[in-house]
Amino acid sequence: QVQLVESGGGLVQAGGSLRLSCAASGSILSIYTMAWYRQAPGKQRELVAGVTRDGTTNYADFVQGRFTISRDNAKNAVYLQMNSLRPEDTAAYSCNANVRDAYSASVAKYWGQGTQVTVSS
Repeated sequence: QVQLVESGGGLVQAGGSLRLSCAASGSILSIYTMAWYRQAPGKQRELVAGVTRDGTTNYADFVQGRFTISRDNAKNAVYLQMNSLRPEDTAAYSCNANVRDAYSASVAKYWGQGTQVTVSS
């Protein structure tokens, strides 16, 4: 079994910054793509940013250069640096990882429990 644990959310004023972290642990042989998603109340979950194992990144259009995703393969961790935050960025942010199990060698997608980000105007 694999667990993803996020941290770093909180309350910040518009224009401020937050850094989210997500660490994976458990039966891990390898982690492929890792990503951050978010879901605001009454809205569907949406992709924020993703990063492959070799560091290739992709971002949602709404990021507009304000966020940076990175990962540390040695720590099985992914990060999201969020700058110039806006009230519309308020949401629950969750990390996601495609993991090859160390025992079964099968690949499955895992989710963290989420961390709340609230941006006040």
